[in-house]
Amino acid sequence: MRVSLLLLICSVLASPIAGQQIWDIWSTTWDRSKLFTYTNLGPNPINFVSPGPIASADIVINDGTQFQPVYGFGGSLTDSSAKLLNNLKNSNSGTYNALLKYLFDPTDGANAAGLSYLRVPLGASDFSDTAYSYDDVSGDTSLSQFNVNKQPSYVFSVINDIRAINPYLKIHVLPWSPPGWMKDSGTVKGGNFLSQFTSQFAQYLLKSIQGFQSHGIPIYAISLQNEPQNSNPSYPTAKIAVDQEAQIGLALRTLLNNNGFSSTKIIGFDHNWSGAGSYAVQLMQQANSAFAGVAFHCYAGSVSSQDTFHNAFPDKEIYFTECSGTMGSDWWSDIKWNMDNLYIGSIEHNARAALEWNIALDGNGQPELPGSNSCGNPPCRGIVTISGNSYSPNQEFYSMAQASKAILPRDKNGPFGTRIGVNVGGSLNWALRVNACVTGRVNPSDWLRYSIVVLNWDDSASTSWNPQPVKTTIEFRGMQATYTFPVGVTTLWWYAPKTSGVQANAFGNDTIPTVHNITVSGTTVSPNHGVSHANATSTSSFISTSFSSNVPFTSAASSTASSKGASPSDIPPITVPDSAEAAGQNKQKPLFRFRRDAY
Repeated sequence: MRVSLLLLICSVLASPIAGQQIWDIWSTTWDRSKLFTYTNLGPNPINFVSPGPIASADIVINDGTQFQPVYGFGGSLTDSSAKLLNNLKNSNSGTYNALLKYLFDPTDGANAAGLSYLRVPLGASDFSDTAYSYDDVSGDTSLSQFNVNKQPSYVFSVINDIRAINPYLKIHVLPWSPPGWMKDSGTVKGGNFLSQFTSQFAQYLLKSIQGFQSHGIPIYAISLQNEPQNSNPSYPTAKIAVDQEAQIGLALRTLLNNNGFSSTKIIGFDHNWSGAGSYAVQLMQQANSAFAGVAFHCYAGSVSSQDTFHNAFPDKEIYFTECSGTMGSDWWSDIKWNMDNLYIGSIEHNARAALEWNIALDGNGQPELPGSNSCGNPPCRGIVTISGNSYSPNQEFYSMAQASKAILPRDKNGPFGTRIGVNVGGSLNWALRVNACVTGRVNPSDWLRYSIVVLNWDDSASTSWNPQPVKTTIEFRGMQATYTFPVGVTTLWWYAPKTSGVQANAFGNDTIPTVHNITVSGTTVSPNHGVSHANATSTSSFISTSFSSNVPFTSAASSTASSKGASPSDIPPITVPDSAEAAGQNKQKPLFRFRRDAY
């Protein structure tokens, strides 16, 4: 037996191509029979074999072509989202902790989305109890009355609770308005920024970063103004012209560099796709050295506009930072739109992160700032809905969770995924939307992980409504695997040895070496290095789980996957609300998302 095992391991190590197999699949289907559901294919994995005829669709992976790293998915922790989460923490800490883990736990193999990018307003937004800045004392040009603790304390405590779960969390802050006395309106609600306060506003932003640091919260990036082309007198907003933002950026860059924040990125624009070729480009032309890149929202324009900016400034970074669902919309139509435009689309068009608006709201899209008309009727919807002591993940969650699984670090302190080349051929190539990523490893001898996120939207929604699974071949390094994708979103991955140049490019900048060995019948080897993923066991097993609409959470049998995950007792009962209309109705793909600011 020992000799047979040794021969088996040597054979696999000597034939790495033959060892490439797909064991792990996460699925969300149009009918919600699967909702971010994990399936381990052992003992019948999908094998990569010598290629034959292509199927109806043919996904061709080109790992020799690499694009941008993807830092994660997430949303905005507004005052309102933090308030709801904090109330849940106070009333039922177990449910609160389970929700944060389900949203943010990045552990490989965990039954969790691993959301890793958090956007936080500096001061009030349209989802706060009151309208305020950190210094509302008129004419306080010395900023002697600046006080970051005007932000509710629960914002800082919830952020730190999330950071305790996800140490990779990137935090991106930005104001919805400068202090009112820096604008011609004299209030945080609407108006135009006055250039005479450029220096003071840059100091204000520096103090904001320092204030978050005093709460133990490091800042990855800062934008200078949310939606600088929008002035609305019903909630905190401000118009800041291109030349004004350029001068603020240059002043702030110097302040950050001189005060120990040289690694904090300044991100420009942070407004709609429709401004990609105008405001965003002009900003880089005027203050290139100050800005690491720009951010976009979904409320006007199209995702392909990101290419206009990328083509003009290919070395600058792109982030997609805001879009909101609205109450009562069709569940499956939203999934299709979100994947096509945001969680596949924006990444395909060079974004390094993709975010929704509020992390959490209640069932009425509240609490919104009194008098604000930013969301209107229907109200905005959070990534999750919190009602009393319970929560329900919404379609935005399932969309981004599927995408997130493809780019999370495989190893503790390992790198996030990097987008790689992919094309779809075949007679049904139109039926699939695909992104592909490679994730590097901490131990350079370990095999790389290759992931694809696939939307099958072949549902004939505009005619007879006839959802059709699509048989697909997957081409990789001269080998071929076959899988039939159900109508919905599927994330799957496999492992392959590095080729020249791939490991270095995929690895990123995180280099803390942590290697977790695995045991195969008493023999210790490195994970996924020529050893079947399904037969490898770690010190903590992964529990395969599934959710069904309006059915309490139940666990499936423990799988044998080499992963680290949560036990069923870690997660309380969860219900998923039906959309306002049954799945399959209101099937027209949305043309745009409307919340505000579609100028």
